Amino acid sequence: MSTPQSVTRLLGLGLTPGKLRGLQRISNPNGTLTMVATDQNSSMISMMKKATGKEPTYAEVADAKVMLSRALAPHCSGLLVDGYYGYWNTVAAFAVPAGTGILIRVEKSGAAKNTAGAPCGEVEPGWGVGKIKRCGADAVKLLAQFEPGELSSAEHNFEFTRQIYEECVQHDILFLLEPIHFPYNGEDDKSPSKIARKASTVIESARILSRYCDVYKAEFPGTFGHESDAQLMDNLKRLSDVCAKPWVLLSAGVDYPQYKKQVEMAIKAGASGVLGGRAFWKEFFTYTSPAERQKFAETECVKRVKEVDEIVKSGSPWFAKYGYTLNDLYDLRAAEGWHARYGGGAAAPAGGPSKADPNAVY
Repeated sequence: MSTPQSVTRLLGLGLTPGKLRGLQRISNPNGTLTMVATDQNSSMISMMKKATGKEPTYAEVADAKVMLSRALAPHCSGLLVDGYYGYWNTVAAFAVPAGTGILIRVEKSGAAKNTAGAPCGEVEPGWGVGKIKRCGADAVKLLAQFEPGELSSAEHNFEFTRQIYEECVQHDILFLLEPIHFPYNGEDDKSPSKIARKASTVIESARILSRYCDVYKAEFPGTFGHESDAQLMDNLKRLSDVCAKPWVLLSAGVDYPQYKKQVEMAIKAGASGVLGGRAFWKEFFTYTSPAERQKFAETECVKRVKEVDEIVKSGSPWFAKYGYTLNDLYDLRAAEGWHARYGGGAAAPAGGPSKADPNAVY
């Protein structure tokens, strides 16, 4: 029989009971993460408008999200949804199996921009970390647009990230952070200056921000055709080295064949999985009839998720980032009285009850 090991090191890593349970819920059994995103409200609405020629109603957007969730959730370890259209509709419609974890986006879609054209993040009005925890989700996700060279927005979005991180600590809920680079000072997405700095921005953002989360959702650090595959692999390894926490790869709307290649490279470099969206399902919105959409979701979209899931499961589990194996975790045990200390409490002294901060977590 193995000797029990203390959970104290987990606590030192920030893996408190709520956060650890969240990680378990959104992971595959081997500790890798195959996650699908359906929280892209602005993108979905634009796609629907282009396909039909009219602005979609709330009900139409909600129905599309439920249909995608019902098709894809059984084949992934975690599903990322938004609060406005997605969460309550997918849960009420039993569109997500009990075995699939749910992450909910906290940020507002379409943040205000400063004078340089840089987005400055904010919370979805009427929403927040406390509500996400209260409604039963397994994790909070924040998109924090981040360019270290644009000083004003970088400071704003750093502080925004840190505040959400602290709220997730307070509520003991898992926090997934998604920084993305962006054009500013007159650039657009095709500007050579933006393309040239993408790798350095992605790596430096991870160096600055990855300590303020539990799972880090990274962009691909470079561009096919701009850097060689050898350079891209080097970029990915540098990204993996500077990430303080386990990381997964986002899709950023690229076509599926390109995303699949990115995933293969990222997994080789040390990624623990994916959290992809449009690469899995964006053509879904080119179909105008519900029957056509459902057929595409249940065939091609499912096929893509299964293919990526197979790649992901060959990769590095989240706990390997901390030097653990699954057998190591099996031997972890808490000390007697942990329940009283949890949340800032302490075992009652002989002279009377202890005073505790009810909002603190360890």
